[in-house]
Amino acid sequence: MPLSRLSLTDFRNHAHESLSVADGFVLLSGPNGAGKTNILEAVSLLTPGRGLRRAPLSDMARTDGEGGWAVSARLDDDTDVGTGTLSTAPERRQVRINGAPASVNALSERLSVLWLTPAMDRLFTDSASGRRRFLDRLVLALEPAHAHHSARYEAAMRARNKLLAEPEGADPAWLLALETGMAEHGEPLAAARHRTVEALANAIAASPDGDFPRAGLSLEGWEGGDLAATLKANRGRDAAAGRATAGPHRQDLTVTYEAKAQPAALGSTGEQKALLIGMVLAHADLVAERRGAPPVLLLDEVAAHLDPDRRSALFERLSGRGQVWMTATEAGLFGGIGEATRFHVERGVRAA
Repeated sequence: MPLSRLSLTDFRNHAHESLSVADGFVLLSGPNGAGKTNILEAVSLLTPGRGLRRAPLSDMARTDGEGGWAVSARLDDDTDVGTGTLSTAPERRQVRINGAPASVNALSERLSVLWLTPAMDRLFTDSASGRRRFLDRLVLALEPAHAHHSARYEAAMRARNKLLAEPEGADPAWLLALETGMAEHGEPLAAARHRTVEALANAIAASPDGDFPRAGLSLEGWEGGDLAATLKANRGRDAAAGRATAGPHRQDLTVTYEAKAQPAALGSTGEQKALLIGMVLAHADLVAERRGAPPVLLLDEVAAHLDPDRRSALFERLSGRGQVWMTATEAGLFGGIGEATRFHVERGVRAA
């Protein structure tokens, strides 16, 4: 569901902003440091998780503000969603839907948001945990319950790790309860990842073959099985390692450049960028097909890193495919885009 209005209060460098937007392209231009990416981050926080920067909640409050912050939006179906913190509890996130308190995970049922930022250019050479986070965002857009399973699995795993580290020995009954919880949520967590990788691979294969090369995808690591039994058998080894050595948290998304039959990590910077864009575009198509509406896309400084031909190809692929928020230091980088909602960002936001 696209946004029709976005409001920020004491968020990052924005004291009070209210942007009325339409479906289609929402273009933000202005100098570095003006706050363009902050606006995209605000939109990303209207879904579960820590947003596109993965920053601590307290870091999002405006330096000269009162310590709390708020982001709210009106969706096209007249639903109001909002999130933020209070100055008295800067690390406790609150969520409201139509004015009523709601869980963070409830946001994924109202809004699907995907993003691509310059920091993600390192995805293929990043750690496995970075690729898992990327994959989990893709899964969440297709299966909102994924956030619940992920949070419960991580919480049970942290508690188990702490219990195993106790010098006097862990309570076997409590260990068993935690391992049962890890299996209860870890097995559907892994299964959802496998479903998404398979579906995305099929969507990529069906996508146009042109400026954005096709990526081959696979999921390595934990392949499933009786996770509770595995964890019980591994208690001694896990206690020595200080972590769980088996489970879906050991999975890794493997990406290959199909045309060259080589790992994506070995491609040039431009090739890796093109592969990543192709994956995001194919996934957006998949979300639109599954959920009946395209996701909101947040593309931070993407146009600046593409040559003119690929830039034109990107704009053509995105045209008519839902709400797309884009940033650039120069409005000229949006050349070729016709109808759009345009803003200039520099010590505040104003219509361009």
